[in-house]
Amino acid sequence: MKVYWGRRLQPELKTGSDVEVLVNSKQLRHHVYHSPTGFCWGYGGSGPADLARSILWDYLGAEPSASLYHDFKFEFVTKWGAEWTITENEIEKWIRSRPEKDILAK
Repeated sequence: MKVYWGRRLQPELKTGSDVEVLVNSKQLRHHVYHSPTGFCWGYGGSGPADLARSILWDYLGAEPSASLYHDFKFEFVTKWGAEWTITENEIEKWIRSRPEKDILAK
């Protein structure tokens, strides 16, 4: 089972340049689209959008639709604090609960 985990190395800074994001103990690939400076979380900006997109891309094995990763960002990523985890089972449950079936980018 995949486990996604992130933490701020210096929580007081709250910057994208000072975070660690892993999937099963390996660095999560950053699929750059909104934030060339890196991942972040805890608000609704570009760093959180790229984190949501990259987590879902890793989980799905393909590029997620914009509506899917933006919804994921607002449902999960904006609420995360200094350290967080989410499992592939939690992601699967959330995707299955969505009425919209637009999952992959076109």
